[in-house]
Amino acid sequence: MYAEPAAPQRSVAAPRSGDGYWRRLLPLLLLLACLTRVPSFAHPLWNPDEGYLAVQARILAHGGELYETVVDRKPPLVPWLYQGAFALAGSDSLLPVRLLAVLAHLVTAALLASLARRRWGNAAGRTAGVLYLLISVGLNPEDAQAAGFEVFILPCTAAAVWCADRRRWAAAGLAVGCAFLTKQTGGAVLLPVLWLSGPSWAGLLRIGAGAVLPVLAAALLTDPSGFLFWTVTGSGAYASFTGSELHVLARALANSALLTGACAGLLTPLARGLRNRPGDCADLWLWTGSSAAAVITGFHFFGHYYLQLTPPLALLATAALRGLPTPQRTRALATTALCTALFLTWGLLAPRPELTHAQRLAEAITRHTSPHDRVLLWGMHPETYWLSDRTPATRYLTAGFLTNYSGGRDGPNVGERYAMKHAWRTFHRELATQAPRLIVDDSRGKPYAPDRIRPLRRLLEGYEEVAVVGGAVLYARAASR
Repeated sequence: MYAEPAAPQRSVAAPRSGDGYWRRLLPLLLLLACLTRVPSFAHPLWNPDEGYLAVQARILAHGGELYETVVDRKPPLVPWLYQGAFALAGSDSLLPVRLLAVLAHLVTAALLASLARRRWGNAAGRTAGVLYLLISVGLNPEDAQAAGFEVFILPCTAAAVWCADRRRWAAAGLAVGCAFLTKQTGGAVLLPVLWLSGPSWAGLLRIGAGAVLPVLAAALLTDPSGFLFWTVTGSGAYASFTGSELHVLARALANSALLTGACAGLLTPLARGLRNRPGDCADLWLWTGSSAAAVITGFHFFGHYYLQLTPPLALLATAALRGLPTPQRTRALATTALCTALFLTWGLLAPRPELTHAQRLAEAITRHTSPHDRVLLWGMHPETYWLSDRTPATRYLTAGFLTNYSGGRDGPNVGERYAMKHAWRTFHRELATQAPRLIVDDSRGKPYAPDRIRPLRRLLEGYEEVAVVGGAVLYARAASR
């Protein structure tokens, strides 16, 4: 027989409305959200995901079509968000989307504070909001400070659990759908939402309808077959890590260690809570487990994947801290704040060699082309298109779609025969229609270098070398072409 899930614990004294709680807490959370994101404003770009989204947004703004003129293995919500921000504030800076990222963190912190306050009282609400903002920077700065997909997943997942906790099933389903439309792994929050709904057919139907409607709308607004391929069925090779096991394992261990270090002050309370009251907070443990499954999905373990773990971890830590004596609780919070300060210092002081390379390469591209020339960048850093303000010659903004290198592999299962289905046929058709004025080989010895990719070698026969920038080679179309 199906067992009714245990109801989440509630505080004995329910929080009162109209007591000025949020008027005091929200400014504190806003200040902390801004302080913990100061490094994000220190550089024009943090990682290739930001560059990819910026290029997509520019193409869409000039009449491009998602999943046709420009493609990615992601749902459309964040590209549309970038497009909207650029429409309002211009596309020469990522400042508007960085501000949206701060807002996303603030909303997430406020929702977590509301969840914790409802369950355990006012002090727990403050603790949950603050803890989330502190530990969410506990990764490599290029993962924690970037305005990437996972940042915008977080308010959606927190909203899904918040709505389910209040038995607002349709709204919870809508939030699940929005999380999926931000990135596929955002749909993992459906598990704790279903747990909270229990065996209620009416609740399940409302959740299902709420989740399906925004996804269906997005498919119809783009192209249903393209949406299905690029978000679900077309990523089989990308999700395999065969031949790169040690490479992937090292990345998984490194990023796990970073987040563990950020939570160092909370580990003992969390372990004690799991040991002494394993049945408490079952929905939060399920949320943590489903988020961990989202991190594992695809077997790539990039640092920004781990951001999905931070909201449920903040709530679990809040629950664990409640029963501690004040000195221990203060020590745990102080240790967490110290770890946050170390990560922020890292973000402010660490050099960004790949950004420097991309900026130098973009300057060289602008010298060898005019604003209306098309450029083919053979590499994994699409931000160079954005920095140089040049139009890509193909819908494939990285070499990964044509070689399967985009998963961060170290060599195996990379090459022409591992490309996405029909990618090379489409690529040749695009270049035959309008050949690029400049081809930039930015492979720098990686497994997808031209000497290993026969179609690219053939393409370069009609071009001549004109410059070398930090190992990247620029080829201009020969005069006879």
